[in-house]
Amino acid sequence: MEEKIKIAKTYDIVTKDIKDKIIDGTLKMGDRLPSEREMAEKFGVSRTSIREAIRALEVIGIIESRRGAGNYIVDNFNNSLLQPLSMMFMLQEYSALDILELRESLEIQCCKMASKIISKKEIEVLNNIVIDMSETTNEDKSLDLDIKFHNVIIKASNNPLIINVLSVISQLMDKFIKDARKIILCKDDNREKLLGTHKDIVLAIESKDESKCVDSMKNHFELIKESYIKIN
Repeated sequence: MEEKIKIAKTYDIVTKDIKDKIIDGTLKMGDRLPSEREMAEKFGVSRTSIREAIRALEVIGIIESRRGAGNYIVDNFNNSLLQPLSMMFMLQEYSALDILELRESLEIQCCKMASKIISKKEIEVLNNIVIDMSETTNEDKSLDLDIKFHNVIIKASNNPLIINVLSVISQLMDKFIKDARKIILCKDDNREKLLGTHKDIVLAIESKDESKCVDSMKNHFELIKESYIKIN
């Protein structure tokens, strides 16, 4: 028991030291950490405690151990943090409306940012997706197109933080889009309304008008919320 407490305290000490060094710029992504012996001497603890602390940091994706080369701050946090955060979101069992509100706020911002910097090629991709949406009667294909449509806008925002947050919860988002479409499409005329909101979003982004981007995204999500609330 005493050893476990010691390891936990060492983990806190090592984590704080690494965090402080990242904040002050001493450590950057890809940098090598001091050896376990050096850290043990510095903090006055056993190398076993340091090793366990390093192992815990490796599990959560902050550090990577390279055989024969030592321990390093990871080069890219994107992939290493996806799985633990995705599991955390799933275990919390957030409601569909919780997810919807998060997605709405983030995608409105993405839409605004994308309107400033989106390329002609990306606009063309969005228009082609909308055309494909209007022509297909296969719901599985429609679902894939819907997800692709939103992903293009998210990536076009060019904001790595928002992109990463949405990537972390992508499994929840994709499931929600599927469930939301089922709810919306229970009513026949909603298919055209949903298609119309996608068209409006593209036009708003293409016009580079932020207020239109906000309105078009809000209308899109309002349709989803209205349909969801009616069913529940």
